[in-house]
Amino acid sequence: MGLLRTIFIIVLVWYLFRVLGRIFAPILMRFAAKKAEQRFGDQFGQFRNQQQRAEPKKEGEVTIDKIPNQKASNKDVGDYVDFEEID
Repeated sequence: MGLLRTIFIIVLVWYLFRVLGRIFAPILMRFAAKKAEQRFGDQFGQFRNQQQRAEPKKEGEVTIDKIPNQKASNKDVGDYVDFEEID
């Protein structure tokens, strides 16, 4: 009798979990989507505020925000060999 009661409780909990999952899953997904949208909006707003705070540039003015790393070349790599093609 105890075995049947345990199986019945497990099946009942399983179906209860499935029913509650179908009810609450869309609500939880909407909540997660709203939070992600809010975080994205906050980050975009911070970026936009930084752009607005920057001093206005004159038309045609060029600015460089980041200078790429310069790669040093080694001039002592080898000798230059001049060659001619033979037909």
